[in-house]
Amino acid sequence: MRLTLLVIAALACACTPPRTSAAPASASDLLERARELHRSMITVDTHDDIPLNFATPEVDPLNADRQVNLEKMRAGGLDAGFFIVYVGQTPRTAENYEQARADAMRKFAAIHRMADTLYPHLIELAYSPADVRRINRSGKLVAAIGIENGYVIGRDLSLIAPYFALGARYMTLAHGRNNDICDSSTDPAPEHNGLSAFGRDAVREMNRVGMMVDISHVSKQCMLQATALSTSPVIASHSSTKALADVPRNMDDEQLRAVAANGGVAHMVALVRFVKTTPPRATVADFVDHIDHAVRVAGINHVGISSDFDGGGGVVGWEDASQTWNVTVELLRRGYSDDEIRKLWGENLLRVWEENRRRATAR
Repeated sequence: MRLTLLVIAALACACTPPRTSAAPASASDLLERARELHRSMITVDTHDDIPLNFATPEVDPLNADRQVNLEKMRAGGLDAGFFIVYVGQTPRTAENYEQARADAMRKFAAIHRMADTLYPHLIELAYSPADVRRINRSGKLVAAIGIENGYVIGRDLSLIAPYFALGARYMTLAHGRNNDICDSSTDPAPEHNGLSAFGRDAVREMNRVGMMVDISHVSKQCMLQATALSTSPVIASHSSTKALADVPRNMDDEQLRAVAANGGVAHMVALVRFVKTTPPRATVADFVDHIDHAVRVAGINHVGISSDFDGGGGVVGWEDASQTWNVTVELLRRGYSDDEIRKLWGENLLRVWEENRRRATAR
């Protein structure tokens, strides 16, 4: 009777991840199941940072001493990564806007150089979800591009379309400080009370071209306003839950529900200080606690996974891309089904990406 009641309760709340009543599998059995599952699904990490000298002799994408390289992706069963065009915040002057654009273009060029010139037999750049699936079927790794910090457009909306043409498929509206688009979650002095008028125009232009609006790093007001304004589903490319780690960068339950209502997806991030605020150091199990919570609040269709590798990410058990299996092992241990794990590892993101592409009016 107790088991029956548990099943009924689970069916009554689709947001609650299922729990298995079978005998616990051994560690080796779980790892083999994880490896088998990885062979049949697409795993996407939505946030991998790169330096300005990426794809040069100093930082070889194949085997550089970094958390993400092509060899580690292959070893850990990580199929696709969003390589990030990040430019840090500086004073908002015409000269600094020009420098931000130049730095962004260096990173775009580096990602293209990796995929188009250095290792085209190993990795290919995807411009659409169909590309992701085609490249994955070919046996190659998948590169995608995200922009972190809308500061790279300065006050010029006309830069969004060319960045999109270069492959950028999402843009984080702000980073550690306020910019001309909106307020940051970590800037001590709110400037726009959320989105600025220019920021609202930026969201509309991103919708027009089909670029996903990324609401990680931004203030709660900006996040809620951008999510309400966007006519396409939004993403949080790398944010965990405030319920389990109360830091400004994480999202509370109201925000998670807003992402779900918008049809978007919130990617939990394996960055220690956003996973756990007290010692000892956060583990894969602590990280998956955030996935559990987000699934309970937002639903299985609205949660994803990100590492923030080479930008501070990494927890015990998922220190680099070669250990990606361990996240899947923990999900299996907790009773997530194969289909649910597929959604968390990429299908939710691909759905949102495709919906942005479909709703875009720029052709």
